[in-house]
Amino acid sequence: MEQTFIQLIHHFLEYSEVEKGLSLETIKNYHLYLKNFSAWLNGVNLSDLTPNSFTKQHIWDYRLYLSRKKSHKTQEYLTRDTQTRYLTALRCLLKYFNKKGIYCAVSSDDVELPRSSKQGASIKFLTVDQLKKFLEFPQTDTLQGLRDKAIIEALFSTGMRVGEIVKLNCNQFNIPYFKKNHIDHFELPVKGKGGKVRNIYFSKRALGWLIRYIESRTDNMSALFISLSNNTKSSGQADSGARRLTVRSIQRMVERYRRLSGIPVEITPHVMRHTFATHLLGNGADLRTVQELLGHADVSTTQVYTHVTNPQLKEVHRKVYNEI
Repeated sequence: MEQTFIQLIHHFLEYSEVEKGLSLETIKNYHLYLKNFSAWLNGVNLSDLTPNSFTKQHIWDYRLYLSRKKSHKTQEYLTRDTQTRYLTALRCLLKYFNKKGIYCAVSSDDVELPRSSKQGASIKFLTVDQLKKFLEFPQTDTLQGLRDKAIIEALFSTGMRVGEIVKLNCNQFNIPYFKKNHIDHFELPVKGKGGKVRNIYFSKRALGWLIRYIESRTDNMSALFISLSNNTKSSGQADSGARRLTVRSIQRMVERYRRLSGIPVEITPHVMRHTFATHLLGNGADLRTVQELLGHADVSTTQVYTHVTNPQLKEVHRKVYNEI
């Protein structure tokens, strides 16, 4: 008997975890988005729908449902970017069918994605002067100041996503070895989106602040960046995650320093990532190199940063042709 969509979703999630090796966070998101698809199928009496019976009309009806759906949290209509995430999960499910030889009347290419609200929007990044002011702002005469300084320097030096930086652990940094061998530029593999591993690099400056911060710690927590609040509950175990900083806590910290510094532009951990990319391109790095450093699966994602080089094109062209 042919299995239904709802039955096959479970197999797809297992395949994504075991065979594709995707991160648990990605699996969790797929489960959430496809759970919504299952709820829609049940709501329109299609709980027994099989891939063989799936049509383009079903895709259209689901897209229409998403465009009219309101968020349970905000009671506002789903943004186009949120709709895209739901539809991307469906596309991945259809790709799984093709991979496993499960006949489906439509393909993943038949699931068109809404135009992103970010397309055409300018990338936000800091100018050199703004960056210098922001990097120098944390006061490093306290452990919290040292921690915040190390985080901000690491964000700019590595281009890491904030979700990646919160997962760092102390044992990834062999401080005695660094000092003994005068290591001042450190390479570290990290697992990013989709479980993809890439190398990130800490500059001499960023590594120096990390060493100062780690050496000032007196606890035995395994997490690199921890909460220093007395109100934070902890089991006292070295591997306890209770005190590990969250993505939101780092976002709030960055915003607090932006307000204190008086810099009149938005600064978030992702803006620091944008600044990392634009700084590299503006100083001669090629697009493929920046793609690898950012961990983008597709170079087209990295191409949004090429606006940095545009102002330089006229000057490069002028210099070259004036010499002929």
